[in-house]
Amino acid sequence: MTTAIRPETTSARTRETKDTMATRSVPETAESADPILEIRDLQKHFAGFHAVRGVNLELGDGEILSLLGPSGCGKTTTLRTVIGLEQSDGGEIRYRGRTMDDGRGHVVPIHRRNMGMVFQSYAIWPHMTVAQNVAYPLRVRRVPKAKIAESVTRVLALVGLKDLADRMATNLSGGQQQRVALARALVFEPTLLLLDEPFSNLDARLRDEMRAEVRLLQRRLGISVLFVTHDQHEALSVSDRIAVMSQGRIQQVGAPEELYSRPATKMVRSFLGQNIVIPAVVESLDGSTAKVRVDGDGEPAHVVGTVAGDGTLRAGDSCELSIRPQHVRISREAPGAIGTIGAEILALLFVGDRYEARLRLDAGPQVTVYLPPDYGDLGEGVRVTLVLPESDVRIWSAEDEAP
Repeated sequence: MTTAIRPETTSARTRETKDTMATRSVPETAESADPILEIRDLQKHFAGFHAVRGVNLELGDGEILSLLGPSGCGKTTTLRTVIGLEQSDGGEIRYRGRTMDDGRGHVVPIHRRNMGMVFQSYAIWPHMTVAQNVAYPLRVRRVPKAKIAESVTRVLALVGLKDLADRMATNLSGGQQQRVALARALVFEPTLLLLDEPFSNLDARLRDEMRAEVRLLQRRLGISVLFVTHDQHEALSVSDRIAVMSQGRIQQVGAPEELYSRPATKMVRSFLGQNIVIPAVVESLDGSTAKVRVDGDGEPAHVVGTVAGDGTLRAGDSCELSIRPQHVRISREAPGAIGTIGAEILALLFVGDRYEARLRLDAGPQVTVYLPPDYGDLGEGVRVTLVLPESDVRIWSAEDEAP
């Protein structure tokens, strides 16, 4: 996994309406204006399995909100309930101020929700041309033929497929099929677009291209997007906000930079990027700052950092210090100062834009840190000192978190 990519902030963006293409500003978050989508205490069961457990979310007008989490965490079930492919077992879903699912059996049909959806499998029809695939949602809505032709031409131009309108869907590349699915979801001009792992079947280069395309397209149209993914790189790069899910619950919601830099739980910490985690013992506390001791085969090391999580640590408690690999500095000076730990380089792997160095700490376990490609004459077997800046160290309780 990679480090965070800083997306352009929402407050700095402008968007254009679908009809006039006039520029207007996008709200910073769902809370800054009336939300277009509200999910309240959503519940969903499958044969005794509690898939979604009290999910509460709001999606703002013109916002991209990602549901991020491992397989089976409830993110796709939440999405399918929003569009109406599943019926909830409790809670409420409101779209543009209207109840779509009240949790008690009142459900608005899919075709009356004005939501577009792109599935993981694309779900395009191989016996139809590109234009026929894209036109299908308008045909089932009994839109006049002239209007269908006009809308299909416009949306195909929008996704860069205008010249492929008459090609059969089976003769398209994976990236082109993804664009067809996207065009079909947009052709009836929904105000909400739902994306369920839309890039998982593409190779790495195409995934990067389609992430950028979706971001640019969303800005151009000014629509809201609910995006489901298990890929933290995708979520960090395209989202205005991210909701991290685990075992059917929301762990944390916030801007990508906030979740990456200030995770509220260990699950969020470990799911968003790589971490160095070292067992330690709390020596002293001063407000939100803790000094900890790291024991090992050599002399103990002392490190200072910010208390994370629920903040209930006390002196003498077992704890974990964590820091992102890219925040660790390497020094040739002998360890001993606060925030330094001696180590030996076991392996040095060149991965293109950096080295990944596997180290054996004098105090603590083996860890991996990132080094720039021009870091000098470091090699396997060389003794170094890790410098852990206080501002980048987080101190967590060693106890397991409740699910």
